[in-house]
Amino acid sequence: MNLASDAYDAVVVGGGHNGLVAAAYLARAGWRVAVLERQDHAGGAAVSARVFPGVDARLSRYSYLVSLLPRKIVADLGLRLELRRRRYSSYTPYGDGHGLLVDNGDSGATAAGFRALTGGDVEFAAWQEFYDRTRRVAEAVFPTLTEPLPDRAALRKLVTDAAGEETWQALFERPIGEAVEAAFADDVVRGVVLTDALIGTFARAHDASLRQNACFLYHVIGNGTGDWDVPVGGMGAVSGALERAARAAGAEILTGCEVTSVQADGSAAEVAFTETATGAGRTVGARWVLCNASPRELARLVGDTDEVEPVEGAQLKVNMLLTRLPRLRDRSVDPRAAFAGTFHIAEGYRQLEQAYDQAAAGALPSPAPSEIYCHSLTDPSILSPELRERGHQTLTLFGLHQPARLFPAHDRDAALAAVLAPLQAVLDEPLTDCLARDADGELCIEARTPLDLDADLGLPGGNIFHRPLVLPFAEAADPTAGRWGVGTPYATNLLLCGAGAPRGGGVSGIPGHNAAMAVLGR
Repeated sequence: MNLASDAYDAVVVGGGHNGLVAAAYLARAGWRVAVLERQDHAGGAAVSARVFPGVDARLSRYSYLVSLLPRKIVADLGLRLELRRRRYSSYTPYGDGHGLLVDNGDSGATAAGFRALTGGDVEFAAWQEFYDRTRRVAEAVFPTLTEPLPDRAALRKLVTDAAGEETWQALFERPIGEAVEAAFADDVVRGVVLTDALIGTFARAHDASLRQNACFLYHVIGNGTGDWDVPVGGMGAVSGALERAARAAGAEILTGCEVTSVQADGSAAEVAFTETATGAGRTVGARWVLCNASPRELARLVGDTDEVEPVEGAQLKVNMLLTRLPRLRDRSVDPRAAFAGTFHIAEGYRQLEQAYDQAAAGALPSPAPSEIYCHSLTDPSILSPELRERGHQTLTLFGLHQPARLFPAHDRDAALAAVLAPLQAVLDEPLTDCLARDADGELCIEARTPLDLDADLGLPGGNIFHRPLVLPFAEAADPTAGRWGVGTPYATNLLLCGAGAPRGGGVSGIPGHNAAMAVLGR
């Protein structure tokens, strides 16, 4: 293959945050790099947007919290970025006007909350022991995510040395439901723990695939602590910092350029794209192509017509702007504490299993499980000074067990009503009384189904991880993944650098880093 005259050392397909990480690393190494992005802006799903007409609130429209972005990447690329810790971990209403508040700043108050729920101290002691074990796993496993992909035996030794063989079996070999049921007796507590295994993942607690285990692991190991932080300035601050780093290093970021095909033979590559503003077609050459799009999209670009396993997402994303936080039926807790962490709705252990069964049968779950948090309580900068002065707040709701297969048989409005009903049941006033209105007089609330996420962002079936997550060792990955976990079955110079790579998913930059390391190591 002869390279085109306007050849690059590397072309990155897709300007999401992982593609920007890869481009920044390669450009800093002196490579000539181009990033081709279909939309008129970079950032992919890690963006902030003024969602409601005439309202100056910059919501993290798709992804919304940060845990997995390694400090190593932040330091290597010199990112100017503030991630702010949340004091409150979670609030879970139960019974008639009661709730469990997990306060990171007051273990005594948290212990009292467990005591009120369970009638004793056993469950809180189990909670502390369980998360002490996951913390030790996090400290051992997280550093490996930016290293060559370990084999099962190497990762097992790290985990067992840190937390014991029982922990390895519980998280890596047996369905996570077994560990949850062995550690906890209370249904509410079991549900709070299980939710981390189900975010964006349609599975049972005892699913033999262990995809729920992989989801749980990625939710509890971020930066060796598992803390989920708020990006100050919104998620767009993360992608903005990465874009600035890539441009400063010399990468060319070309927006409004939709890639239409990729050809690679192991030594050279050609990438064809269309300039959406003019409709003009262009082709550029490269020694390497790094694909930040999904594996499904990459297969289309290379002309792979083999049947692939269907992929689907399983969540409903709802963004809201409120004039004030609503009153809770539980008068013992300040709404500013309850909504600052993760507010669990209809996420008892049995409720989560029931919701899965209903969705698997083709029905919208009822009650529909979801979790909510308020970005603006931790970071009011996403609101204009006027909105802050008037007391406005944002709410982000993430509905679980809402797989793509439910749509369009059930419409967006029906799904939205299903998740709002159990939320309304724990409020002491109508939610609609608290919702702001936009410049057109419409309520400031929007819902995005998995099919919307596919259409908006090219996420296959709305899957926020591009495909099911896998455990982070070589034997769980595709055989072509290679030493860094980013290889593809098509050519040795055509790599994945997005969420669909093993150890991808979430706002992490990890697959972008690993693809760059794979290239530079050659």
